[in-house]
Amino acid sequence: MALQGKKLINNPDDVVMEFIEGLVETYPGLQYLDGFPQIKVVLRADVERGSYDKVAVISGGGSGHEPAHVGFVGPGMLTAAVSGDVFASPPVDSILAAIRAVTGPMGCLLIVKNYTGDRLNFGLAAEQAKSEGYKMEMVIVGDDCALPPPRGIAGRRGLAGTILVHKVAGAAADAGLSLAEVAAEAKHASEVVGTMGVALSVCTLPGQVTSDRLGPRQMELGLGIHGEPGVAVVELQSVDVVVEHVLKQILSQETQYLPITRGCNAVLLVNGLGATPIMELMIAARKAVPELQLVYGIAVDRVYTGTLMTSLDMAGLSITIMKSDESILKRLDAPTKAPAWPVGSEGNRPPAKFPVPLPPSPSMKDDEILAPSQELSKQGCILEAAIEASATEIINLKDSLNEWDSKVGDGDCGTTMYRGATAILEDMKKRYPMNDAAGTINEIGATIRRVMGGTSGILYDILCKAAYASLKQSSTVTANKWADALEASVAAVSKYGGASAGYRTMLDALIPASAVLKQRLEAGDDPVTAFVASSEAASAGAESTKQMQAKAGRSSYIAPDLLASIPDPGAMAAAAWYRAAALAVKNKLHGSKS
Repeated sequence: MALQGKKLINNPDDVVMEFIEGLVETYPGLQYLDGFPQIKVVLRADVERGSYDKVAVISGGGSGHEPAHVGFVGPGMLTAAVSGDVFASPPVDSILAAIRAVTGPMGCLLIVKNYTGDRLNFGLAAEQAKSEGYKMEMVIVGDDCALPPPRGIAGRRGLAGTILVHKVAGAAADAGLSLAEVAAEAKHASEVVGTMGVALSVCTLPGQVTSDRLGPRQMELGLGIHGEPGVAVVELQSVDVVVEHVLKQILSQETQYLPITRGCNAVLLVNGLGATPIMELMIAARKAVPELQLVYGIAVDRVYTGTLMTSLDMAGLSITIMKSDESILKRLDAPTKAPAWPVGSEGNRPPAKFPVPLPPSPSMKDDEILAPSQELSKQGCILEAAIEASATEIINLKDSLNEWDSKVGDGDCGTTMYRGATAILEDMKKRYPMNDAAGTINEIGATIRRVMGGTSGILYDILCKAAYASLKQSSTVTANKWADALEASVAAVSKYGGASAGYRTMLDALIPASAVLKQRLEAGDDPVTAFVASSEAASAGAESTKQMQAKAGRSSYIAPDLLASIPDPGAMAAAAWYRAAALAVKNKLHGSKS
């Protein structure tokens, strides 16, 4: 039976902010940007904006992996780290704030773990920064060796090996190398590192129940760092047997994930996942070193053991092997004051807060409102009703979405969507120009971008931006224009997210909805009838994901048999708000009669 997880926290929604506040109080060499709650960025206190004369190295991702990534900010490692909410990719605006805060004329390297949300958000931030004149490079780390060659577009996950890439890149930047040279060293390091994790327990997200997925005598092999199920559940085994299995998988000549063979040299990292005593990690290290040397003929140049990249309170460990050479060892041995490497910090304590740099040409100040001065038109009233119904439906569906997502993902789909829906309801009364359909859709995107984060947030932001671009081309928004906007939105999400029909994503609800809407309108159906029919297609499409094998997102890492009979939470959410909007429009225009 699942039980409420016990945490030493205050409000679950404030854990990331309060963690950062405690971090900078503990380590005087660190600051944070004064942009809570949306912007959560930790940076070096000794770097002055615009005048930093070395390559800035920035990383980050969802919180819950502490001390990664903020604990690796310091001279010789990261210049800044960007935090999202727990297990949710940081939003584009946060990443841009970090880039603007620490990047000087030498440019900036982004080091990104290979997760869809991180790639999208960091990638979009890099493109925006380039347009502002910054020199940018990005290296994606996918060091997971647990899974067979990846299906679909997701690729190998980024795990604890990312920390070693941080160190190599940070030391190279500290040595004064150019952006191209730092990026090249980071890319090389990312290509010679492999990791696999095992867990004795499932992590518990703040404010949520603890999953009972693992029995008291079971352990999970090959899991990621977001609470998603691993490759296999097996009976609890001794640490020696576990280490033998993990090393065999990482060094497999069948997958050839790691270009290392007998006679090579390597670096070993034994990493705790959050609730593993240092004693157990050291026991694993004591087995791994002779196993590498005597069984695989690999010389171990360095051993790092500790808790570096976690999954909240998960009991377990990961083992990372990096092929080493003189250049990599030079970077790993270079001095650093990053507190979690670990190293002590000293010096005078600067102010904890640092102002958030503003973009060069802000389009609108935060305190500006877009509420129309005139009364709502008929179309404005209909749009308001549709938005309110959609948001309310998502709020009511929160627990169901979390329950589905806990079985096929990281368990926070409902919470993420709820955050966006509640913010939309708050913003719509004071910010949305309801008589301007295009402007309203654009503002919904801005709301989502501000509060949601993660893959869902960036994809819905892209969806709204594409719809806005389509709608603003016409002075009068007709049903056909709405259909065109939906089609453009679907195309944009597919383009940037990489998914299409049958990938088990929200597009499996929106693609059939778009197709049916177009078809029914072209056939001469009444717009409301066409809208309702397309919402039924969306619902059917979402239900059909129960039989699909995931090809995108975190579900693609999960065995197909675990996905059977469970719908994709993202598709169910999309179908729910779309259906609610259609019924609201029908009721507004025709009343409750069918």
